[in-house]
Amino acid sequence: MDYSLAGLKALVCGSTQGIGRACATQIARAGAEIVLMARHEDALAKVRDELPCKHDQSHDYIVADFSDWQMVQEKANDYVSTNGPIQILLNNTGGPPAGPVFEATPDDLLKAFTMHIVCNQVLVQALAEGMRKAGYGRIINIISTSVVAPIRGLGVSNTTRGAVANWARTLAGELGPFGITVNNILPGYTGTARLSSLIKGKADRAGSSVKEIEDQMIANVPLRRFAEPLEIGAVAAFLASPEASYLNGLNLPVDGGRLAWQ
Repeated sequence: MDYSLAGLKALVCGSTQGIGRACATQIARAGAEIVLMARHEDALAKVRDELPCKHDQSHDYIVADFSDWQMVQEKANDYVSTNGPIQILLNNTGGPPAGPVFEATPDDLLKAFTMHIVCNQVLVQALAEGMRKAGYGRIINIISTSVVAPIRGLGVSNTTRGAVANWARTLAGELGPFGITVNNILPGYTGTARLSSLIKGKADRAGSSVKEIEDQMIANVPLRRFAEPLEIGAVAAFLASPEASYLNGLNLPVDGGRLAWQ
């Protein structure tokens, strides 16, 4: 299928590394103009300059820290006021620290909720009016397979990701009549710095090697490997496209079949 996102603009959050950067890359390859959003300006400028560019594409970035929802709201509103509407929103934010949910402090939960629910909410509110006027909008949330099966040792993440999933599916019903779809991608084990950190932590706690932990995890994936970030990005680019117009309210695992075995 040869689909095009030419003439569309996408705001991609958490886009200086990992899955967020891969999504920005794949959406740019399909022809959209990208607005990156993250907290480190040097990294944003570097990624912007390395994104694929076709014809008259022009990429940009917004510096914002997702621990400060007022900043995210203000920066998004200012950008739209100055530069015009954005038709594609990809919500993606780094996961909370590992640990049992029973040991989480109220501040741990509030911080995670702010970064994942509140920031998503203010971004949707900043962009949805432009999507409604265009009769076209795509809201894509990068979550986790923990929405279906909680992951041991990621208590705050499991809790927050589940909240994002139901927030998004509720929005899918509310915004669908305006031509705006809302879908969730649930990545499985993906080769990112976040996964490497979690594996190392698990290995240290178990007194095992990183290789042993990786082998245990891969044994639970029918495809017998971790995903490449660009594979997750390719699914995001499709969900952003006109061809995905009748997909709405999905929790879509991209996990090599791991959930099918659970």
